[in-house]
Amino acid sequence: MQREQLADFLRHRREAIRPAEVGIPDGPRRRTAGLRREEVAMLAGMSVDYVVRLEQGRSSQPSTQLLGALARALRLSDDERDYLFHLAGHRPPPADGVARLARAGLVRMLGLLGDTPALVLSDLGEVLAQNRAAVLLTGDHTGLSGDRRYLVHRWFTDAATRAVHPPEEHEHHARQLVADLRAAAGRRSGDPTVAGLVDRLQAASADFRRLWAEHEVAVRRADRKTVLHPRVGRLLMDCETLVTPDQGQLLLVLTPADAEARERLELLLVLGVEEFPTGVTGPPVR
Repeated sequence: MQREQLADFLRHRREAIRPAEVGIPDGPRRRTAGLRREEVAMLAGMSVDYVVRLEQGRSSQPSTQLLGALARALRLSDDERDYLFHLAGHRPPPADGVARLARAGLVRMLGLLGDTPALVLSDLGEVLAQNRAAVLLTGDHTGLSGDRRYLVHRWFTDAATRAVHPPEEHEHHARQLVADLRAAAGRRSGDPTVAGLVDRLQAASADFRRLWAEHEVAVRRADRKTVLHPRVGRLLMDCETLVTPDQGQLLLVLTPADAEARERLELLLVLGVEEFPTGVTGPPVR
């Protein structure tokens, strides 16, 4: 572990990020260049004390999980992430070992959308970034690991994920997820990540096997669906999807479909994230 170089690298990357890039207001009284240490700690889900010790070269060797969280918080490129792992004395993960970083332009769009819920996802449904409004509406999904990263896997293996939508919409959502995964499998033919995900889903879920056998293919672009929120109730949302040219990432934007949903979303934004019920995390409404 190269503590001094690791500390220097983390300081420089923290100071190079504008707060707006990660959805933090850049107020007139702000004196810190880039992000504050407490902001990095918040984004990475670790203590401020540990961030301080990392930047002062006094920390123990960080785990690969902590390094992955720091890479996401600091918006590191793949090369920068690999360098971070080397400095910390770990082998860099394979390309799919840490959720791919959201493109910088898409992250900036999250900030510009303000109080409109929006998420950046991979083509397999991994949440790579969310703005505050999306966290309030659906919960924070950026720290999931293993197969739980994939919305399609959570949908077919976790009843709590399905419970965020009314039962009458379940079949529709399930078909959409499977058809979208089929499209991704076609684009990424021979990719062991996709093939392994499909195999594990077939082993875990009879519903998935049934729908996969029907061979429906469709990339989702727009939809309307209902979110059953534990605090503000039922919200009917329109979902628009913007896909990057390589179809590797997409920006999902959710807007209220009627006046009642708009009022309930406004109430949720006022209530704030600090009161979000512990353990309640619905799926991205993709």
